[in-house]
Amino acid sequence: MKDPKRRMAAAAAVLGVVAGTCAGYLVQAAREPRLPLLVQPELPRARGPQPQPLSAEQDRKVRNDGDLRELLLTKPAGATTPDWVATQGWLYLEDYAATWEHPEAGATYLEEQEFLRAAVTGWDTGDHEVEICLVQFGQKEVPAAPEDDSESTRFWAQEDLDVESRPIPGTGGGKAYVHPEPSSESAVAPGLSAEAHASRGDLSLHIWVYGDDPVPMGTIMDLAERQMERL
Repeated sequence: MKDPKRRMAAAAAVLGVVAGTCAGYLVQAAREPRLPLLVQPELPRARGPQPQPLSAEQDRKVRNDGDLRELLLTKPAGATTPDWVATQGWLYLEDYAATWEHPEAGATYLEEQEFLRAAVTGWDTGDHEVEICLVQFGQKEVPAAPEDDSESTRFWAQEDLDVESRPIPGTGGGKAYVHPEPSSESAVAPGLSAEAHASRGDLSLHIWVYGDDPVPMGTIMDLAERQMERL
């Protein structure tokens, strides 16, 4: 237990400082001011044409708060829709967490990161299967959540020592990856693959391409760049 005498002494010291401050204030208030008042003349208002408000297409906030599925790339002509693509194109928290190695821990983490919703699309061209996922975060308490989501996925992509990577222009840390050998993980689709991960605003982007033959870097880069242009 602390010494009560020390507490009383400390309280007296504080009161002394307050009293001294008040006395100084009263003395200063009684003196005549020596400096001129900081008064400026009213500035004229700007005239002329005012900038037009952003349209819904230009305002990223308005665009992202609409139907997120409309920001996804459209299925190419002649391509089919695989069975694994969500019927309505939405992935909810449990659905997105199910793609993680540990779904329960993933769901808890996503809640902490202010996960809002995710939209998904995909197609099969016969040569390759494509999956594109946009994940939206609240950014109220965790502003960096979209970047963190993209970075964590890039971490796992880089675990492949033979992977070829290339930065996605205009995305900061966004990158595309081509895996030259089939994955040994059971959760990954068989065959060869490529992937791309980036973020912009309150969205993180994930693209995967699967095929029996090697996926060209140009294929995954083209998808990533065209998708980012829509965000």
